[in-house]
Amino acid sequence: MLTLIDRYIIKKYLSTFTVLFIMFIPIAIMVDVSDKVDKFLERKVPFDAIVGYYLDFTVYFANLLFPIFLFISVIWFTSKMANNTEVVAMLSSGISFSRFLRPFMISAGIIAAFGFFMSVILVPISSRGFYEFKYKWLKRKDTSRETVNLYKQISPNDFIYSSSFDLEKKRANRFTLEHFEDNELKIKLTASNITWIEEDSLYRLRRYTKRIIGPGDDIIERKREHDTIFNFDLEDLTPNNYTAETLSYTALNKFIKQETMRGSSNINRYLMVKYKKWSLPFSAFVLTVIAVAVSSIKRRGGMGVNLAFGIIIAFTFIFLDKILGVLAQKSGMEPIVAVWLPNIMFGILAIYLLNNAKR
Repeated sequence: MLTLIDRYIIKKYLSTFTVLFIMFIPIAIMVDVSDKVDKFLERKVPFDAIVGYYLDFTVYFANLLFPIFLFISVIWFTSKMANNTEVVAMLSSGISFSRFLRPFMISAGIIAAFGFFMSVILVPISSRGFYEFKYKWLKRKDTSRETVNLYKQISPNDFIYSSSFDLEKKRANRFTLEHFEDNELKIKLTASNITWIEEDSLYRLRRYTKRIIGPGDDIIERKREHDTIFNFDLEDLTPNNYTAETLSYTALNKFIKQETMRGSSNINRYLMVKYKKWSLPFSAFVLTVIAVAVSSIKRRGGMGVNLAFGIIIAFTFIFLDKILGVLAQKSGMEPIVAVWLPNIMFGILAIYLLNNAKR
């Protein structure tokens, strides 16, 4: 059962977090507008598209800086309680530090649930709008896809290759499809290019050659132009590198399984998106413990010292998360290690600070 003190702390925690969120989002939007207004005017971006972009930007930005909002809000109101000797009064009344920490952890649980809801429901929807606007209006060239030297496995027995891919024309150049049975090449199909003909719902291959490899002589079929149907979509063969961020959790698992089979070079990025849906909410508990341990002690420098320390810790957490993310994508570092290592490192720091605060 929650006591009066519990309800007081939970109310302070959630209200401070909400106010900080409401304050920072408009500032972030104004900074972003000032940076992009020239491009908006130059490219004549429709007003309704800009409004939609900033609605998506709000969710995307909030999810990105979730640890900072949480950490600073706890540092702020806990330091204020310490300066008003409220913390001393609570602990002097016989409440243990662990019991004092309980309402903070309940509040962290509420924030973590909110963060998980955002990452699973809201963030995928907003990420799609955010990235589509970015590559449509703000980037002169779409660099979100692999478009050269595409080699994919499309089924357990079929592999395809293309030297280049044109998304607008739905055309792949120097196309090859190889079919294997019992690790032996049985059919090889080549074409100078393959184009999706939307009105006929088929693929058109030019300078088409099909070789059926037999025990004796091979069977070779050549045509200047050949129409056929394949069980793949050209666009699916080169998904956006941000596709994983726009999918629900169930769809994301299916997408990762499919891209793993296809040998995607972005698989580590996709796995990190999946693991972060769990690690980010968990960070709410770790950062809350650190913030309470640091700010519950009244210091000579007042709230300023605690806030400065809090901002440094929060930005260090995000910086470490980004650095490890790059390492996971560019090197052999396991994505699950890259995602959870900040929580593990700061969790150890939280335990150390908490033991000191109890003394």
